[in-house]
Amino acid sequence: MYYTPLLTDFYELTMAQGYFLKEKDSQVVFEMFFRRNPFNGGFSIFAGLGELLPRLENLRFRKKDIEFLHKHGTFRHEFLEYLSEYRFSGDLHAMDEGSLIFPGEPVLRVHTSMIEAQLIESLLLNQINFQSLIATKAARIYSAADGDRVLEFGLRRAQGMDGALSASRAACIGGCAATSNTLAGQKYGIPVSGTMAHSWVMSFDSELEAFRAYAEIYPENTVLLIDTYNTLGSGIKNAITVGRELKAKGKKIGVRLDSGDLQYLSVKVREALNEAGLHDAFICVSNDLTEEIVWQLKANGAPIDVWGIGTHLVTGGNDSSFTGVYKLAARWSQNTLIPVMKLSNNPEKITNPGVKQVYRFYGPEKSPLGDLICLEHEEPEHNSPVRFNHPTYKFNHFIMNDYHSREALLKKRISKGRICAELPALSEIRNSVIEGIQKLDTSYKRLLNPHLYKVSLSNELRDLKFKLIDELSGG
Repeated sequence: MYYTPLLTDFYELTMAQGYFLKEKDSQVVFEMFFRRNPFNGGFSIFAGLGELLPRLENLRFRKKDIEFLHKHGTFRHEFLEYLSEYRFSGDLHAMDEGSLIFPGEPVLRVHTSMIEAQLIESLLLNQINFQSLIATKAARIYSAADGDRVLEFGLRRAQGMDGALSASRAACIGGCAATSNTLAGQKYGIPVSGTMAHSWVMSFDSELEAFRAYAEIYPENTVLLIDTYNTLGSGIKNAITVGRELKAKGKKIGVRLDSGDLQYLSVKVREALNEAGLHDAFICVSNDLTEEIVWQLKANGAPIDVWGIGTHLVTGGNDSSFTGVYKLAARWSQNTLIPVMKLSNNPEKITNPGVKQVYRFYGPEKSPLGDLICLEHEEPEHNSPVRFNHPTYKFNHFIMNDYHSREALLKKRISKGRICAELPALSEIRNSVIEGIQKLDTSYKRLLNPHLYKVSLSNELRDLKFKLIDELSGG
């Protein structure tokens, strides 16, 4: 299967033609990083790599793509001939999909020609930014639910078909146990889940008849929506009737609340179920839930077992985009690799120069302590104190003493245009995310005012950065 490179911003093509005509297609190194955690959070989740890599390996300008560009009138024949033979031939290094990531550090690095690097920019950012946003949202909800089962129910509120599929994939990475999106289940192997809508209940002459009919068809998965008419007046009572009938057959039920005061109703429903002897019946809730609502309900002791999250998960809720950017870090000139950087009047937007690696330092049981950005040829000494320099302020630093281990995070995934690393199953990525969240200190997982995770520069990178700042600014 081939993927068209036309999924790009038009200026990438006009720049590419400019490089081609001016013979400026030198070898370069680009990197992707992001500027801030979404949702005012303390961490983010790296997602989208598993879909990006096959797309890069299989990029092809088809005949109809070349014809479309020719009709536009902007592109010369010789450049279109070049595009007709285009293949991505570079190297790509990236963190593991599902990694905890933090602002300012490279999450992936591309080594290729300038034209190739530009042609993949929009695709790369599109794939990584959206899925990282949704995976981060899902991870925050999973963390707020304290390990309860979280289901993704967002298909009908997602941003189109592609957005819905990508959101389901990313939500699974972030910790969701299942999706309502059947196509996502087929495509990605995500467990699918769903029961009934209010229309099912309303299509029968009585609520009890609707519940009994559903239980007859799906005795192994009877989850009854009890708020169609009156949750406590009829819904739970009819659910208990069916629940007792199923219990006599060795089965159990679940009930779902989709409206009202979920704290109050879940307590009353739990009491009613227990009094009826249905102690193994579970309670599922939905209705425009956010991580803040989930956290508050958990903190108040609401007896909820399963959380169905839709709109605020698959759309990103109150943060509509991930702030990932793709910047030139180094270029070759006369067989010399030259580190480059972008200056800005805003110090936080000044980029870090050169080809870089990221080392993560861990405490006991592999709990992350801080990340150090180094030049690629550097390697921090093991079991020795390491200086962590502030990425913006030249003389601010601290010494990392008490760490148990460290590891390099950027690993080669594509070599000369071909995937050279295993693409793990989505379930494996999800498990690694859950494990990473569990090992992350709670101060970084607070929904309000989380602790700032330290991302710092090595001594050599700091010196290079401020040397170039002086040179480029005329200092």
